[in-house]
Amino acid sequence: MSDFLYREFIYLAYYCELQLKQILPYYFLGMVAGSFISVFAKNSLNRIVERMGVRRHGFLGLIIAIVLGFASPLCMYGTIPLAAALYRQGIRLGFLAAFMMASILINPQLLIYSLVLGETAFWVRVISSFCCALSAGLLVEYLTRGREFFNFTGFAGPHNHDTDPTPLLRFLKNLGRNFKATFIYVVIGILLAALFTRAVPADLFTSLFGRNNQLGVLAAATIGVPVYVCGGGTIPLLQEWLWSGMSMGACCAFMLTGPATKITNLGAVKIILGAKAFSLYIAFIMLFACLAGLVTNLIV
Repeated sequence: MSDFLYREFIYLAYYCELQLKQILPYYFLGMVAGSFISVFAKNSLNRIVERMGVRRHGFLGLIIAIVLGFASPLCMYGTIPLAAALYRQGIRLGFLAAFMMASILINPQLLIYSLVLGETAFWVRVISSFCCALSAGLLVEYLTRGREFFNFTGFAGPHNHDTDPTPLLRFLKNLGRNFKATFIYVVIGILLAALFTRAVPADLFTSLFGRNNQLGVLAAATIGVPVYVCGGGTIPLLQEWLWSGMSMGACCAFMLTGPATKITNLGAVKIILGAKAFSLYIAFIMLFACLAGLVTNLIV
């Protein structure tokens, strides 16, 4: 091995070690919190959402739906069967849209991971995601005016994987499934962040995504579409990008378009919305992300 390759290897190993030490505590805490809610609180959350379908909460109902969406540990393919069951029970479409949008953008695990990015980025993610879910709920509630908007044909009720009679074993099995599904993406994200520090000059990155570059917000919103695979995997990248000069507005735009247009999510969203509404969904996400990013740069 040449001296150059050896030095690069040592650098990457050192960087990855530092990232793992910083990120892993939040990652494990997020996994534990998400599995705990999934095993011990999921049914309670579902019952609360179901009761909303038969009551008229008005604007307060949208806020409750968003909070419950944030608290839901389900992935998109777990959220849609639940949404299908709620739809058949007559839940208001605006509540359903707000709940699903919130569930797509944030879950308890991702909420805790985001603490790695610092207090400012954490609250930017929470507030922008809340406003995005609220806007989606209001648009569906008042623009559709009771007309059919979702198509849940073929979706059965949510399937419960946590069936072991022993509560502790149910929790451990759920935790194991979460680690198996996400840890590889966290490792990949750390490796990509390490490679980014060596391959991309900080000055170049700042010129593309810096505070005074409004096109940086649009660029960040755009790259969120193909780059975002797993929430945990993007945290190391976002952390490195912020250190390299990425504006908080560009970060905000990426944090919105990423989960909302993640490939695995888009397939499910396309099925329940149809071609026309799906196009509107993509346009809404891109427009909202860009506006939220520009406003964030003005405020932060």
